[in-house]
Amino acid sequence: MSTPSAIESVLVENRVFEPSEATVKAARISGMDGYNALCAEAAADFEGFWARLARENVVWNKPFTKTLDESNAPFYKWFEDGELNASYNCLDKHMGTPNENKTAVIFEADGGEVTKTTYKELLAKVSQFANALKSRGINKGDRVLIYMPMTLEGVVAMQACARIGATHSVVFGGFSAKALQERIIDAGAVAVVTANFQMRGGKELPLKAIVDEGLSLGGCESIKTVLVFERTPTACNMVAGRDMTFTEALAGQSTECAPVMVGAEHPLFILFTSGSTGKPKGVQHATGGFVLWAKLTMDWTFDLRADDVFWCTADIGWITGHAYVAYGPLAAGATQIIFEGVPTYPNAGRFWQMIERHKCSIFYTAPTAIRSLIKSAESDAKVHPDASDLSSLRILGSVGEPINPEAWMWYYKNVGKEKCPIVDTFWQTETGGHMITPLPGATPLVPGSCTLPLPGIMAAIVDEAGHDVPNGSGGMLVIKRPWPSMIRTIWGDPERFKASYFPAEMGGTYYLAGDGAVRSADRGYFRITGRIDDVLNVSGHRMGTMEIESALVAKTDLVAEAAVVGRPDDLTGEAICAFVVLKRGVPTGDEAKAIAKQLRDWVAKEIGPIAKPKDIRFGENLPKTRSGKIMRRLLRSLAKGESITQDTSTLENPAILSQLGQAY
Repeated sequence: MSTPSAIESVLVENRVFEPSEATVKAARISGMDGYNALCAEAAADFEGFWARLARENVVWNKPFTKTLDESNAPFYKWFEDGELNASYNCLDKHMGTPNENKTAVIFEADGGEVTKTTYKELLAKVSQFANALKSRGINKGDRVLIYMPMTLEGVVAMQACARIGATHSVVFGGFSAKALQERIIDAGAVAVVTANFQMRGGKELPLKAIVDEGLSLGGCESIKTVLVFERTPTACNMVAGRDMTFTEALAGQSTECAPVMVGAEHPLFILFTSGSTGKPKGVQHATGGFVLWAKLTMDWTFDLRADDVFWCTADIGWITGHAYVAYGPLAAGATQIIFEGVPTYPNAGRFWQMIERHKCSIFYTAPTAIRSLIKSAESDAKVHPDASDLSSLRILGSVGEPINPEAWMWYYKNVGKEKCPIVDTFWQTETGGHMITPLPGATPLVPGSCTLPLPGIMAAIVDEAGHDVPNGSGGMLVIKRPWPSMIRTIWGDPERFKASYFPAEMGGTYYLAGDGAVRSADRGYFRITGRIDDVLNVSGHRMGTMEIESALVAKTDLVAEAAVVGRPDDLTGEAICAFVVLKRGVPTGDEAKAIAKQLRDWVAKEIGPIAKPKDIRFGENLPKTRSGKIMRRLLRSLAKGESITQDTSTLENPAILSQLGQAY
């Protein structure tokens, strides 16, 4: 691990945007006094603070008597003797209230078709699907892999698993057959829920065929059931005895299913995330803490009101889609928009047109999407936010990666019309929900800063020994005390969990976020400066460099060695740059372009299209020290197009640097 320097604090941002008086007056957490009061409560009685919130925000079948068990740190337990059901907390609790007939989901399909589903109708759909799972022998504790398009049915499948106490593991629909196989084996899944195809940008893209390929790779004998949603009329391969369409599986199933109560620490889901070593990490989340924080952050971060129309654009394959599509909005009783497809189809004004069409009041998306739409909007007035009526908007949000100040300003001016607070949320797959974020009615906003931790989140910036660093100095972001929605372990690998997140050199009890950060000297606001490990953040998606290197080297007929680094990219935040040594001579010209394309396609097949290197550079060797260590800092400089100013005297082969200069 290396500590980011103070230079990485980026530019000093002096623009400050205070919340309006009206926003402060109406907010759930009103003004900095309201924020500070909650922080003081957490500091004075940490367990009492969380116990109060858990009792007020979660429906317990059996109330908890123990709040936090720290006896086996860092394997913390929260509310462990309490019992609940996540699906009940999202659906059943609304029955008999005005929310029963309220629209839960407005779904807009890739082709623009819109369907609306009430909470009562959604409960019936989830219950029916839960009964279908049970009829296939799937029960509490079983793992179900979900590989679905971004449709209502994906959320139904997740909620149905939670309803019967099965643990779901959602895999993003862009991942490859190999990635699916690895996750099925690691989770020990007994069933796969998928679709024949998904629709993106007017095109049918296969899902079931990729599942079949993944299962054919071996080691997936645990899979006894594959349920297939017929998203399009196009037929797909079906294996007799194992595969069933949704229509077949749901036929005759009751729309009532009693929720199975589970302990608060019962695994609600496993979500695989990239690590700095090749094997993806199965992040395990607990039911009680996750449901609490998903609901509470909906209320706090988005200052949710009964009449809001909430839209988080994330896919359910990522943690944002878990917390702020599948669980949080439903637990909070919100009306939410779910959209299928891409923001640029049928045109690059789709986001703004949908906000107008559905009267969206809270809009939550990624900086990558904002940056890509800036380019379109500035070149075509028809798809500019000004071409749509965005007057329904009240709050804007940013998620997935740090947002640069100028993109923040464009978002604030052109989408929010300088009246909507922007909640720039920092959090991770492992944290289960927001950690550091402005609050709309409390926090003065600074472009590009996620500002301050939520009440109860004890965030700090430390050096490698775990000592606090002064404001204005760069360091590593840690959380000093546990919190309810935190990762419980890496599925099946507790030692890797401890080593990855609770390093012994920091005492074994500080959660290491893996991000560098700096706090401003004036306000103590946090700004995230980037990863400190070998994990890249591409369009908000975490990709392990080792994973991509392993995929490249697996192309054994071509590749002898590979090293992958990131470089800044205006659109995706970070771009993947691969340095490759072939088993033949160094190619040039058209041959180099052809091989680069072949390698990109190979990585897409092995991992998924999101892992494709943007640049591929060929050399006879990689820059190494005499002891054989690859000098990645030099590769990062080459990737950025910088002149090499670092000391290269320890290099075994300094001449290689000029050879690696050309990107394909």
